[in-house]
Amino acid sequence: MSSLAELVDFSKTSLWASLAAIVFNPTAWNIVARHEYRNKTITRIFGGNARNGCYFLAVAIFSAGILRDSLYERALKDQPRQAILPEPLNVIVPALLFIVGQTFVVTSTWALGITGTFLGDYFGILMDHRVEGFPFNVLRHPMYVGSTMCFAAGALWYERPAGLLVTVFVYIVYLIALRFEGPFTDMIYSTRATKSSESKKEL
Repeated sequence: MSSLAELVDFSKTSLWASLAAIVFNPTAWNIVARHEYRNKTITRIFGGNARNGCYFLAVAIFSAGILRDSLYERALKDQPRQAILPEPLNVIVPALLFIVGQTFVVTSTWALGITGTFLGDYFGILMDHRVEGFPFNVLRHPMYVGSTMCFAAGALWYERPAGLLVTVFVYIVYLIALRFEGPFTDMIYSTRATKSSESKKEL
């Protein structure tokens, strides 16, 4: 058995840069989105057009995601290589993980739309009803699960045990993010339901 020190090179700057990007993305977007919900800063920058503001944030989130993935790939290549799965599973398993993971991510985005995916509810762009079709009828948080699967696929494909450690880190970060995102989003929709109910009573 190889020791952790032989499998993971903690001295590589690329590893820490990758971990920092993984933490930064959901943290930053939660902070920015909550600030937008309370102060409408981005909406005001776009002349009061909430939809354009949301599209701007979508581009920023998507771009940061590409950077995060690039940093992860660089980190993997800088880490020690060690066979994890026997042939031909070392090709089949990561390929399947990536395909299934990307399917969850892409179909989630398709089902939610741009504003539904990229925090439109914080801009006041709310969906009329909860999305219950695929992949949400399979997983509660398919986008986060799919993303985690892709991280694992990369680790197995490049045969870098350090990547599996990063994948566990990603999963933990997502779990923490969901503890903040879920209740806040529920509050937004609950507030709308309350206001709608009050409006109906007044009529």
